[in-house]
Amino acid sequence: MLRYLSSPFKWFFKLEAASGLVLLFAAVIALFISNSNFSDLYFSTLNNYIFIGINEIGLKLTVIHWINDALMAIFFFFVTLEIKREFLQGELSNVKQALLPIIAAVGGMLVPALVYVYINLGDSETLTGWAIPSATDIAFSLGVLSLLGKRVPISLKVFLTALAIIDDLGAIIIIALFYSGDLSIKYLSLMLIAFLILLVINKFNVKKFLPYLVVGLFLWDFTHNSGIHATIAGVLLAMTIPHRKKEKDFSLLIKIEHAISPYVAFAIMPLFAFANAGVSLDGLSFSSLLDKVPLGIVLGLFLGKQLGVFVFSYISIKLKIAQMPNNSNWFNFYGVGVLTGIGFTMSLFVGNLAFVENMQYMDGVKIGVLTGSLLSTLFGYFLILLTPNK
Repeated sequence: MLRYLSSPFKWFFKLEAASGLVLLFAAVIALFISNSNFSDLYFSTLNNYIFIGINEIGLKLTVIHWINDALMAIFFFFVTLEIKREFLQGELSNVKQALLPIIAAVGGMLVPALVYVYINLGDSETLTGWAIPSATDIAFSLGVLSLLGKRVPISLKVFLTALAIIDDLGAIIIIALFYSGDLSIKYLSLMLIAFLILLVINKFNVKKFLPYLVVGLFLWDFTHNSGIHATIAGVLLAMTIPHRKKEKDFSLLIKIEHAISPYVAFAIMPLFAFANAGVSLDGLSFSSLLDKVPLGIVLGLFLGKQLGVFVFSYISIKLKIAQMPNNSNWFNFYGVGVLTGIGFTMSLFVGNLAFVENMQYMDGVKIGVLTGSLLSTLFGYFLILLTPNK
């Protein structure tokens, strides 16, 4: 039974593990270039404007905005497809199985946010970054687990995957509620109309992706102009893609998920990492990490994440609300909790939204995310590595 339930995760884990290594390579290259003689070219290229359209009908955005607003909408579309599938037919469809990663994810989002708020209390400008250390990078964390091989039971890999998916759902909700700009009633109305059209297409069980895609492009444009972050369009579109358990021979959701997953894992996410991980280390010292923004992020990711995940999980297991993953022990379970402090992609993304009006804090965000993620990687990896299997 466990083998049947975990088989989709094995495919997913192999994909995400490999993607994590590509992400790491992209981040290292970005750091190298942004601190080399090519740094001016790197930053100026990201700030160049690109027009996509015909004649005067189209959209003109900087390279970094095309990546963060358009390509990341595809990433959020993919993530929401995963979340929907798991809640309909996967590990999260069974309440008892889903309770532990849900409770752990809540702790893993709440405690880091409280740590960041405590460090930044009294500063209204930096407080807006409270959600930055709340996210887990699924690709990086699973990539680290892949290096540990059979030392980590499949049940813990499933647990981490489910937790990270719920974490992503939490990040989506936070972005929609707290990181939207001035809202336009006109474009919000057009968004609603486009979403209703997608629901009608779903109701008629249309199994071709083209109608969803066409309406989805309009939905993205309306969302981009509405004041809500454009990536939410990817979330709304994914919610309307049909996946019916009775139709075992075909699922449009699964077909699309498998079709775009390599492009998301090996193109969009590494490109995002390359465009957002670059930070000048010139003049950087240990005291830089003691500034409120990087310190709040580092402590939130490295301490807040592991404490939130472990303590909430421990209490729920001891109270018999949830069950310990099979073939695991408290040591390797705690090690996996430490790995949830690898924030990277989602943390950088939230950081861009949190300080869109105060870009002077972005270097601190990058330093904090990279440092917190690195500490979580090393401590989590060696903790599991040195933990006896039995």
